[in-house]
Amino acid sequence: MVPRLVAAEPVSGEPAPAIEPKSLPAPDQKVEPAKPAVEKLEGGRYRVGEVNFDPATREIRIPAVVNMTGGLLEFLLVHKDGKIHESLFRSDVNPTHLNLAFALLRYQPSAELYAEIDPETGHSTGELPQVAEEVKAASRVNIKVEWNDNGQTKTSPVNEWISDLTTEKQMPSGPWVYGGSVMDGGRFVPEATGDIVAILLTNSAMILYPGADNSNDEVWQPYTKRVPPIDTKVTLIFSPNSPSKPAPKP
Repeated sequence: MVPRLVAAEPVSGEPAPAIEPKSLPAPDQKVEPAKPAVEKLEGGRYRVGEVNFDPATREIRIPAVVNMTGGLLEFLLVHKDGKIHESLFRSDVNPTHLNLAFALLRYQPSAELYAEIDPETGHSTGELPQVAEEVKAASRVNIKVEWNDNGQTKTSPVNEWISDLTTEKQMPSGPWVYGGSVMDGGRFVPEATGDIVAILLTNSAMILYPGADNSNDEVWQPYTKRVPPIDTKVTLIFSPNSPSKPAPKP
């Protein structure tokens, strides 16, 4: 079934319930949904699960590891139980926790890259929705990677770690698109699929690449000369593409 798309709404009350697809209760068992706890840290930062975020800067930081140094890429980031054979990074971060951080920091989701669904057939029409320019601008997210190189902390835009197979040039610089919540039958789809940040267009990821060749699965590969060895620990850093007002504290 093709997922039904639902835009993320700003969170004004308690955090949304966590989705635990692997822990199904018995048919006659009543279970109260668990709610992810948002923990306040020093320096004005907060944490939910392994997702660390700052309301003042709207920066989000998550742990990940290098998953590929060669081969074709369709994803920038997947859950460790997801499509690791085609992703530059993998992480054990809960996608619901990451999406909650985006919502708490008042990121504006844009559905501009999610193919529309025919309500009668439930299948994709192949058409992309029209989205206001101000929504598009507010959805743009910069993604950087931070890692330790022989005792020195380095940071780079993730686009510089990806290259075009035909030209061998790096992926053009620029932000990515936060698409928000993707729901199917009341479940958050990235939680079930493990798709978090996609290069190739898909309705199952919460963040998408808006550049050229995002519908071609034979273009992008790791930039071998720049990507450190597989299993190198990194931190992925998400931040708004343009300066904006601080988000209210959770």
